[in-house]
Amino acid sequence: MALLAIIRIRGTVDVPPDVEYTLRLLRLVRKFHCVLYPDNLEGIKGMLKKVEGWVTWGEIDRDTLIELLRVRGRVPGGKKLTDEYVKEKLGLSGIEELADKLLSGELMLHKLERVIKPVFRLHPPKGGFKKSAKKPIGSDGELGYRGAKINELLRRMI
Repeated sequence: MALLAIIRIRGTVDVPPDVEYTLRLLRLVRKFHCVLYPDNLEGIKGMLKKVEGWVTWGEIDRDTLIELLRVRGRVPGGKKLTDEYVKEKLGLSGIEELADKLLSGELMLHKLERVIKPVFRLHPPKGGFKKSAKKPIGSDGELGYRGAKINELLRRMI
C-alpha cells in the first residue's frame, strides 16, 4: 500500500462537467491544491484516469509527507497543524507518528476531516514547471502519473 499525492495543475476554465465533478469528489477544486489518498482505495484508479489531463500524482515518501504536514497542514479554523494539536486530538506522539500511520494505512486523511483539513494549498513550483502544463509526462509535459518524482515537485511547491 502506498500513499498517493495528487496535485491539480490546470485551472478551472473549460473543464468538461464530468471531469469537474470527479475533481470535486477528489476535493481538488482549485489549481495547486494537493490531496493524499491510499492507492488501494476503491475507485481511485478510475478517478485518476478520468482527470489525468488536469492533475499529476505519485507515491509520496515519509520525509516529504512530514514536511507537507508541518508547513502546509491546517486544522479547522485555518491554524497550523502542530505536534501539540496532534497529541491532543489524535493521541499520537506528534506529526512524525501521524505521517507513519498515514503511510501504513492505519489512518486516512480524508476520514480525519473534522480534525485536519484534507486539502493542502501549495505555491506554484519554485523555478516554474520544467515542461508544458498541458501535456502528459510521456510527451514533454507535467500531467499524469510521475511515481516517486512527485516528491521533487512537492518540495518545490511547499
